[in-house]
Amino acid sequence: MGGSFPFIVSYALDYSVLHYENVSCACHRMLRDPAPAGKALSAITYAFSELSECSSLPHLKQIHALLTTSGISGNGTAITKILRSAALSLPGDIIYASFLFRRIRKSDTSLWNVMLQGYSLRSHHHVVVFRFCQMLREGAIPNEHTYPVLLKSISNSAAGDPNQIHSLIFKFGLIGDSFIQNSLLSCYAKGGNLHSARKLFDEMPHRDAIACSALVQGHVKGHLPEEGLKLFIEMRELGTEVDEVTIVSLLNGCAMVKNVWLGRCIHSFYIECGRVKRDVYVDSALVDLYAKCGRSDDAKEVFDEMPSRNVVSWSSLISGFVRCNRFKEALSIFCEMLVHGPKPNQVTLTGILAACAHLGALEQGRWVHSYMYRNDIEVNNFTVGTALIDMYAKCGCVDDAFSMFNGLPSKDVYCWTALINGLAVNGRSFECLHLFSRMIQEGLRPNEITFLSVLTACCHGGLLEESEEYFDCMEREYGIKPKLEHYGCMVNLFGRAGNFEKALLYMKNMPMEPSSAMWGALFRACMIHQNFVLGERVGKHLVGMKPEQSGGYVLLTNLYSLSCRWVEAAGVRTLMRGRMVEKAAGCSWVEVNGVLHGFLSSDGSHAQAEILYQTADRLTLVMKLEGDTVFY
Repeated sequence: MGGSFPFIVSYALDYSVLHYENVSCACHRMLRDPAPAGKALSAITYAFSELSECSSLPHLKQIHALLTTSGISGNGTAITKILRSAALSLPGDIIYASFLFRRIRKSDTSLWNVMLQGYSLRSHHHVVVFRFCQMLREGAIPNEHTYPVLLKSISNSAAGDPNQIHSLIFKFGLIGDSFIQNSLLSCYAKGGNLHSARKLFDEMPHRDAIACSALVQGHVKGHLPEEGLKLFIEMRELGTEVDEVTIVSLLNGCAMVKNVWLGRCIHSFYIECGRVKRDVYVDSALVDLYAKCGRSDDAKEVFDEMPSRNVVSWSSLISGFVRCNRFKEALSIFCEMLVHGPKPNQVTLTGILAACAHLGALEQGRWVHSYMYRNDIEVNNFTVGTALIDMYAKCGCVDDAFSMFNGLPSKDVYCWTALINGLAVNGRSFECLHLFSRMIQEGLRPNEITFLSVLTACCHGGLLEESEEYFDCMEREYGIKPKLEHYGCMVNLFGRAGNFEKALLYMKNMPMEPSSAMWGALFRACMIHQNFVLGERVGKHLVGMKPEQSGGYVLLTNLYSLSCRWVEAAGVRTLMRGRMVEKAAGCSWVEVNGVLHGFLSSDGSHAQAEILYQTADRLTLVMKLEGDTVFY
């Protein structure tokens, strides 16, 4: 027996699944001999002690083999411990736990719960629902530990009906359990059934922070942030505890509706409430809130005060600066992150690619692209792929944008739109319209941004008839109502073509008021065709729209100068001085040999400013000699 014992252990370890019955029979025959009884007892003691320290599936199989050779593998305590280890404690294969479970002749509720938890931990949510139904068929009675696992799986997979589970909970008399109530409330809220969630919430005798957080999160994720914010106010009036999860949900809701005032109130509550701990997730949500509300300086202030920062907080700050058109500062923050922060993820790099696209910083964009490859960051998903296409296209590298587009294994409407827009802004109008036709043939439904790009291509190409056809089919075929930007494209297009009557007709028929940008586009069209009468009317209208801004005054001054009406031009300048309106300094960016240079009008701080201004003066002189009009 002594010589054969290691062999049996090895045999059981290697073949415990396929030959379980053979191993068990062999062990029972050997254990009839009283000689090895001491060894068997030692093996059992060793096996039970090892279960608490079991760290891998092979280790567990070895322990199982020891119990098998001892002849007590069918003992309830032993099999329960092994099953719990296989299903919950180890990252191993759930199949082994399932095999053990099937060997048990009569499974009680606790063992069913172990299996349900095991499947849930591995995100096999549909299997959880299936096993629960099997559990009911076999006569096991669910208890207070069963339903939270089941409801979590339903909320994560929509594999079952929470209303039916609610009725079962009521039937088995567990509706008063607070843990089950919170799980059911969370399931309703995540599934979008906010009416049932609120009804359950109102019926709960004790509403803790978990229940409130679940309901607030449900409203925020259901795109009803205002209701979630009202619920928070109600919570405070009732004196309900507020935890970090609730604060994060509320801040996300404020960010969605751009309510920076209420966000500041919650920020103050977070700081002053001693019961809510300083939390990196709350701080990251604050950074995201201020950034999305256009308060990039406030976002930076919160970021600088954070005791610890994760990749979410860095990404939120970078995206916020990009959203506020502070692209160069976003690049500086990214460089700081590479030195002192965590490793960037796809969200971080998507924001940086957007900054590179707006700045025309091709070399930096290429570096980010290569960084992704060097660090095994996936570039073939929709979000990153779209950002790369947009960056290359806006930097003028349309062929690289096409290459990136063709390399994507699958493409959504945003990928197509990015390339369509890239072709449009680079003046490749006919290619843009051809790509749009390909997209329609692929069965994708264009969105409002897609149509805006198509109309921009028509504007650059002077395609009047095509533009009207696309403009009309937006609402007729796709149910997309034209927005201000779409009308702006049409006004710009017909204005550039000299058809001012049609341009004004579009402005008259708009369901919204024309913007200053639209009036500015019409003014530029008047300057191109030297329609000074209409141009003067438009210029005066621009001054009246925004008397505190310098744009309208400058345009009107240029018109009077071009038509040699010097008295009127001087009068506009006098009006500016009287109203204390200063001309906004123009700003431009250019990348040379991988270095990004920024220039402000009349700014001599650049190291080569003298040479640059001399060159600009020479170019201005050449343009005047060629007969071109130069505006200042």
